[in-house]
Amino acid sequence: MIRDYAVIGLGRFGGSICRELSEEGMQVLAIDISEERINKYRDIASYAVIADATDEIALKELGIDSIDHVIIAIGDNIQASILTTVILTDLGIKKITVKAQNDYHERILEKLGAHQVIHPERDMGRRIAHSIISNNILDYLDLSDEHSIVEVKAGKKMIGKSLLELNIRQHYGCNVVAIKQESKINVSPSAHYQLQAEDILIVIGSNNDISRFEKQLVID
Repeated sequence: MIRDYAVIGLGRFGGSICRELSEEGMQVLAIDISEERINKYRDIASYAVIADATDEIALKELGIDSIDHVIIAIGDNIQASILTTVILTDLGIKKITVKAQNDYHERILEKLGAHQVIHPERDMGRRIAHSIISNNILDYLDLSDEHSIVEVKAGKKMIGKSLLELNIRQHYGCNVVAIKQESKINVSPSAHYQLQAEDILIVIGSNNDISRFEKQLVID
């Protein structure tokens, strides 16, 4: 599992991802050219540094090439976004996720080697942060400020075990409301149902409970 992240650009969108990843216990390097924004996230991110992301030397000095996953969330400066993507690609970063301003920007980023391109107008920071943490977390929908519903692929720790054995409600305070099996949906599954490798669980609960459930059972 990837543990080290860098978030470049701490506007509303990048700041949201930085906060979510940090709250999930991840090591996060926060980078922004604005001292005001960096000061805002000093107590949230593991490290918060003022730097120009288009300066390759500055990024190397920060040890960016040792980071597993870098999220480029630069605001309206498309040129800076593109140059930063080029630098990170050349440095061989394992995974690069970039915020795109429009479809044309997205096509350029993909050609430059970005592994994932996202549109903030289509995706919430919370949902993206959870998908970044694990490929098993397929979707994340806020029901309120404190409760969400999450769609997750059965983790290795869950396969072959029944819902009764896992006792998700008692241990984590979450409820499995349905299980998707290819084109079928099993609503209110039996407690004796044994989970299979391709099963997708639809789980509802408080954000804190879902976070514990994800960390201990879902994330391989």
